[in-house]
Amino acid sequence: MAGKVVLHYFDGRGRMESVRWLLTAAGVEFEEEHLLKREQYLKLLSDGDLMFQQVPMVEMDGMKLVQTKAILSYIAEKYNLHGKDIKERVMINMYSEGLFDQMEMIMYLPFTPADNLPAKLDAIQTKAKERYLPVFEKALSGASHLVGGKLSCADVYLLECSLMLEEKHPEILSGFPNIKSFQGRMKQLPAFSKFLQPGSKRKPQPDGTYLKTVMEVLDFKLPL
Repeated sequence: MAGKVVLHYFDGRGRMESVRWLLTAAGVEFEEEHLLKREQYLKLLSDGDLMFQQVPMVEMDGMKLVQTKAILSYIAEKYNLHGKDIKERVMINMYSEGLFDQMEMIMYLPFTPADNLPAKLDAIQTKAKERYLPVFEKALSGASHLVGGKLSCADVYLLECSLMLEEKHPEILSGFPNIKSFQGRMKQLPAFSKFLQPGSKRKPQPDGTYLKTVMEVLDFKLPL
């Protein structure tokens, strides 16, 4: 396994999906060890592989990386997806943090009781339209990318986030033509075009099987 990038997580999106997207943008091949049984998670714990007793965990460059944002930051820095200087980097980080906030709302939907789901979906749409999407629509006015005129990790997260939003609210980008145009351009890039095809390592929307596996492996019960 030396030299290989190995992702340790569930067979689903969750907090690992942005890592998959960013590795794809960087052109890095990776393998996955899916957590399907609690015993696998307990072994990672007993082996000392999980610094804070949490996944995701990524084996890369002889390290066992944990904490999602730290993993993403390492990949972005290594593959020149984090801006050319400190001013570009802070802009990229600000955009990224906003996108993480939006995506986290969607990420928790599978764990939402059915009677609360309509309100959660409405909240996602409202915040997207009023808080997050206007920021990116403005940033992309007359620009090909969010920062510095070249691909950064923030662009990758915006593509991921915009597609996630459309899965829940198909017409949500109708009032944001710059984002929709950006999304179209990004989807044409060879790496992303391949990643968006059936059979790729992109994960589908979480279903009941994913929810059941996560709950069994981590040994918790709803409500969270």
